[in-house]
Amino acid sequence: MITLKEIWVYPVKSLPGTRVSRARVGPRGFSNDRRFMVVSPSGVFITQRKYPRMALLSVELGTDLLRLGSPDGAVIEVPSTPVGPEMQVRVWEDTVTAVDAGDAVAEWLAHVLETPARLVYMPESTVRLADQDNARPDDRVAFQDGFAFLLTSQESLDALNSRLKTPVDMRRFRPNLVVAGGTPFGEDEWTSFELGPVSFCVQKPCARCVIVDVEPDEGVNDGAVLSELARFRNREHRTLFGQNLVHDGCGWLTEGMRLEGCPTLPVTPG
Repeated sequence: MITLKEIWVYPVKSLPGTRVSRARVGPRGFSNDRRFMVVSPSGVFITQRKYPRMALLSVELGTDLLRLGSPDGAVIEVPSTPVGPEMQVRVWEDTVTAVDAGDAVAEWLAHVLETPARLVYMPESTVRLADQDNARPDDRVAFQDGFAFLLTSQESLDALNSRLKTPVDMRRFRPNLVVAGGTPFGEDEWTSFELGPVSFCVQKPCARCVIVDVEPDEGVNDGAVLSELARFRNREHRTLFGQNLVHDGCGWLTEGMRLEGCPTLPVTPG
């Protein structure tokens, strides 16, 4: 039996996520997933790819406030739904309208990250489509890279860790859904499944980048994962771990739910 082991939500793109016991699925994915994003003053998205120190910030999203914390204990709060001037921001090839969260948090981020930065929020009025080369025409996202959901499995992580000198945890891979009870990389063979009121289609394997080499407790690139993963998970010059999903339906998902409709036949890694 394959079950939903962990649920992760990332209120701010490329900042640490929060594991929750339940989360609501809306049209863009989990309701609070990546509605905020850190950008340069010109509006270009900033991530751990270039600024691994982002992994050290703490993130807490409440009903009314988003609270960010720095490694030295400094804290700043902004409204969970900011009201402010609009600006055009770019995430990958998409340019969309976002709301600027203000100068105070911009100055705070610039100090912590040691680079000019601003925090922006995606309002309900902004529509951003999912990866149009691999998703469906009407699939929507917030500031995720290209898809509303990323799924990984505990068995796949265990298979990777069996090849590493020092095991790593799932935080490096930034999934929304972590499943357990299947076989290593069995998710490669899935096409669709259901979790409670929500149905999912498996659209595309996730090609990994240097973020998996960022040690989440140190905020530095330790080079521990990507090269080894590439030795046995390289397909057409892409290093794969996890599956990108699109979904139909809305409602609550809870850890421990059973996945319905996915195959459970053994898959040979590599």
